Amino acid sequence: MRPFMRRHLTRVVALAGCAAVFAFTVAPAPSSAGESALAQRFSFAAHAVSPPDAPDQRRVRTVAPAYERIRSWISSVGAATALFAADGGRVSHDVCLVDPRTDTVTVEPAPTTGARYQPFTLTPAGLETPSYAAPMGCLPVDVDEDGWQDVIVYYWGRSPVVFGRVPGTPPSAAAFRPRELVSPWQVWNTNAATVGDFDGDGHVDLVFGNYFPDGARVLDPTARQPELVMNDSLSHATNAGTLRLFRSTGAGRFAEAPGAFPAEARTGWALALAAQDIGGRGLPDLYVANDFGPDHLLVNESTPGHLAFRTATGTRHAATPKSKVLGTDSFKGMGVAFADLAAHGVPDILVSNITEPYALQESNFAFVATADRATAAERLRAGDAPYDDHSEDLGLARSGWSWDVKAADFDNAGSDEVMHATGFVAGTVNRWAQLQETAMSNDLVLSHPALWPRFTEGTDLSGHDRNTFFARGEDGRFVNVAERAGVGTDAVSRAFAVGDVDGDGRLDFVTANQWAPSTLYRNTAAAGAFLGLRLLRPAGDAAYRAGTAGPLTPAIGAEAQVPTPDGGTRLQEVYPANGHNGVNAPDLHFGLGARPPERVPVRLAWRDGCGHHHTATASLAPGWHTLRLGADGTIEEER
Repeated sequence: MRPFMRRHLTRVVALAGCAAVFAFTVAPAPSSAGESALAQRFSFAAHAVSPPDAPDQRRVRTVAPAYERIRSWISSVGAATALFAADGGRVSHDVCLVDPRTDTVTVEPAPTTGARYQPFTLTPAGLETPSYAAPMGCLPVDVDEDGWQDVIVYYWGRSPVVFGRVPGTPPSAAAFRPRELVSPWQVWNTNAATVGDFDGDGHVDLVFGNYFPDGARVLDPTARQPELVMNDSLSHATNAGTLRLFRSTGAGRFAEAPGAFPAEARTGWALALAAQDIGGRGLPDLYVANDFGPDHLLVNESTPGHLAFRTATGTRHAATPKSKVLGTDSFKGMGVAFADLAAHGVPDILVSNITEPYALQESNFAFVATADRATAAERLRAGDAPYDDHSEDLGLARSGWSWDVKAADFDNAGSDEVMHATGFVAGTVNRWAQLQETAMSNDLVLSHPALWPRFTEGTDLSGHDRNTFFARGEDGRFVNVAERAGVGTDAVSRAFAVGDVDGDGRLDFVTANQWAPSTLYRNTAAAGAFLGLRLLRPAGDAAYRAGTAGPLTPAIGAEAQVPTPDGGTRLQEVYPANGHNGVNAPDLHFGLGARPPERVPVRLAWRDGCGHHHTATASLAPGWHTLRLGADGTIEEER
């Protein structure tokens, strides 16, 4: 080999690799006619779920002096939403909305479902509530297993509050009694929460992802604390609050399991969580989406009463950038959702990131499983995450500054659409140049908020990005048809909650907006047939042991597999709280296409209240079904 070639061989190989990757990943854009044809499958009617802006409506929070120069940045989160049955029924036609304009948590009937009760707010009356506490999310879940959905509200400035539902009473503020999750309360800054039976004992456990360090009074104008810091890196920050898991101890009470998570996963700047049983072992694994550093896929190795997780990371291939390998990314993990994108009966993983053109042009992730479910379980136990990112070839790589991500079948065609809530801070002065300069600065500078650029009133950082709605074309690639479908708002959005609020078999969704009114998008499309499942199990283990009939509660963690119109198999699980501050209805929904079968074969799996794992099959007609999953492995339809 000539000396010149030897000296430059590395550069030549690198350039060739880059060219190969570019040629492989860049695909032609769809035609306008193609977009129009896809968009014609969707139609939505918008309905307000919060009051319009008032002339004196605030757009920024009061913050600690340390953050005064970046108060718009600090004020960028807090909008959240959930769909649930506040009336104790089976249809999730009630909205929980966290509105940062007023720092209120409101429960109200979803628009178009009737004025069944007056809207009301959840306030922690009787509990010590510091002035610097602000709600960040609401999580409906039946914590005491009495058949009625309670609501957990989490905050910046204090630990979460459990609003216990009083059974048999009409929805009202008095019907939800607040109590502390931990006593005495602590100062946390929580941005995400999810639920699951993580130790397999038959009872729901709770996970909370925290952001600023524990104890930091971020919104206290009198606070002068060493905890008032920013991220100590833009790509591997580990100086945030603690990732916490609470194990159910019965009767709606919980005890923290402080050693459940590996050390490397405990103090990332968590923005989103997602729980799902990847390997089919009956225990949910956990994906933690972190800002400013690597996400973590935590493999569940728990046993009843003992919670334990280990980290799994993906494999880097010759043409894979390091930051697109699961568990080694340096991107900004803003939202996460599990979805069976490939219809292969294995959960895939969607992750939203900052993907702003001419700025932090990173990439969303579409981690598609590379193994069947049994093999995936074996590889996860060995610490190997069987996933490769296909966001570019699927058309899902870029969506602006993105937060919550959700996947659902809105036209009942048999495959999911994908949505991203987008935008950061809306204003009149573009400050991306200053942020980009900060992103290139030394990590030693970043943790000091006094050394950041000034992000105050008037700042605009991706403040007019439009929400996405990606539909899948005949070539398998997703195309953003949000504008044509009428859901491409440019309001700064944070979260989605998906569910069929009117029971017509077409999925609707709520969008929670930051510093702006929020909206329900009611599905009005001429959709195909569907199979809807409301999976319930007897509430509490006492009824199981006594063999008596009792109240029913959503079977969190239950899963269903059904065939798709094109010959595949789709998997869904009842984990409604996955994402960034958006909680779906606890239902499963499968589109069956334009030519549905008379009966649909369904494979079901669930844990009962004593922790026993069951599987069974059923043959169901299209439409909604409410199924009671028994402790003896039987399935009974509720009428």
